[in-house]
Amino acid sequence: MKHVRTRLFLSLTLSLGLSGGGSCATDSADAGHSKPSGLVWHKWDDSLFEQAKREKKFILLDLEAVWCHWCHVMDEQTYSNSDVKKLLNSRYILVKVDQDSRPDLSHKYEDFGWPATIIFNADGKEIVKRQGYIPPERMTRLLKAIIADPTPEDGSAQQATYQTESFLSKELRDELNNKHIQGYDTKNGAWGTFHKFLDWDSVEYAMQLGLGGDKESEKRATTTLDAQLNLLDPVWGGVYQYSTDGDWEHKHFEKIMQMQGENLRIYSLGSMLYKKESYLNAAKSIASYLENFLTSPDGAFYTSQDADLIPGQHSEDYFTLSDADRRKRGIPRVDKHIYSQENGWAINGFVELYMATGDTKYLDIASKAAKWIIDNRSVEGGGFSHDAKDTAGPFLGDSLAMGRAFLSLYEATADKHWLARAQGAADFIGSHFDNLSADGKSAGYVTADPAKSGVAKPVPLLDENIMLARFSNGLFHVTGKASYKKMTEQTMRYLSTPSVARQRKILVAGVLLADRQAGAPPFHVTIVGGKGDPQARTLYMAALKTPSVYRRIEWYDRNEGNLPNMDVEYPELPKAAAFSCGDGVCSTPAYDLESLTQLLDRRARM
Repeated sequence: MKHVRTRLFLSLTLSLGLSGGGSCATDSADAGHSKPSGLVWHKWDDSLFEQAKREKKFILLDLEAVWCHWCHVMDEQTYSNSDVKKLLNSRYILVKVDQDSRPDLSHKYEDFGWPATIIFNADGKEIVKRQGYIPPERMTRLLKAIIADPTPEDGSAQQATYQTESFLSKELRDELNNKHIQGYDTKNGAWGTFHKFLDWDSVEYAMQLGLGGDKESEKRATTTLDAQLNLLDPVWGGVYQYSTDGDWEHKHFEKIMQMQGENLRIYSLGSMLYKKESYLNAAKSIASYLENFLTSPDGAFYTSQDADLIPGQHSEDYFTLSDADRRKRGIPRVDKHIYSQENGWAINGFVELYMATGDTKYLDIASKAAKWIIDNRSVEGGGFSHDAKDTAGPFLGDSLAMGRAFLSLYEATADKHWLARAQGAADFIGSHFDNLSADGKSAGYVTADPAKSGVAKPVPLLDENIMLARFSNGLFHVTGKASYKKMTEQTMRYLSTPSVARQRKILVAGVLLADRQAGAPPFHVTIVGGKGDPQARTLYMAALKTPSVYRRIEWYDRNEGNLPNMDVEYPELPKAAAFSCGDGVCSTPAYDLESLTQLLDRRARM
């Protein structure tokens, strides 16, 4: 929510039924703004807990984001308050972490920020977790209360007993579907009524139902896409994080990569499904912003741009200015870290825009970033580090986001090199992030390598497992390899556990998408013809614009050998042709664009 991305925090606040304004969603050395004076801030290190035992102190973790307005305010007001500083210096060891730099901590505590405040005892047990900005007076009361009674607030939490089935029960599926429908804001669009933003899973699920003939779902998708256009920056492009007050006019101006990448993807997909120029223009606007503001000289992507020109001061007036007037005042800080996860999100979006437009510029941008990450973030075994040097990695999110991007690049190009990269990332995930439950069986995957974890034990996260289920399922259908089907089933055992699936009150569509796709084959189109054949390429580019959310597009050139998964035997023909096969039936060959378009429209809606 995205976060988790990480998932964008506001999507989680909303989905959990929370409201309130003092939240946004940077190891202090990288924070990019001044730290409050009179306090000593440390990086996250397990050795601090030994120090806490010796000194009989607690540990306060301040998880913040470099782009977050309320994080700046908390530094300027709360941590600069004399009473707060006195209590902190006497009984607390202080840790500041840029949540973008530590996906393990960010994903684990994303429900509680940003900023997120977590206070531990010396044994590493969480005493309290607090969401968003904490005013000085309330922080003073909290710190005193913990000193007086350090009993953990949620000490009774128990590990879930995971499902043995790898699918949702009918009752649970119906319950989640009802939540999805009831959570939609019929007045203003989107899901939820306070924070307004595009939740990509909810829109994509509505798109998929709409393709099946559900007109109400299609209307929910298009109404939300239309409303989200209000959050596009009309000057620089890109999309603001969210709006408050139940409408689309109270904008918060940070621009974080997951929001850019997923909006880029969804608007590109929407333009193919609904043929609306406004959606394609929105996608191009986001792409232009990423090119101009969040792209490094080497072609990889930066992480985010701050909401504030001056940290802690609202910048609403600034964002009403023209390009020239903005630049006269200065440009809000860009976080120039290059993380694998954020690059995977961006690459995936650019690939989708290439498939929507056929403009090779977007494919070139995606390929260049992917190659940079391969050259600079690869780790042994097919996975990816988060940054140049990970103190606690590897993390699931980096290999997952890049694997998903590689699979998209394979679909867009039919280049088996990208498919091999996607398989390498999936194999790395399978060997490093297994979630072994209390009964000795695996269910889902955890956010960091358990073998390298310390006090902050990695846990399985909902959004990562949703994305992983869909990625591994797509990889299974493309390759036919049983190991990826097994990975999907393991992930679905976690997602279909009632206590997991019910974590959210509104934003439940991701679980429904994963379950729906894991239970059925994708819409399948294959172009049969040589890679050098202009007609075959024309058919392939048309197939990439297929109006389908869940699909498998392939190009079978006999000169290159068989497809990775030859589950269909195609006839030899005198010229290039397209086939659509599924449900035990293959279409007649389509030799031209008109017949292919008719075939795709008919089959995609089945």
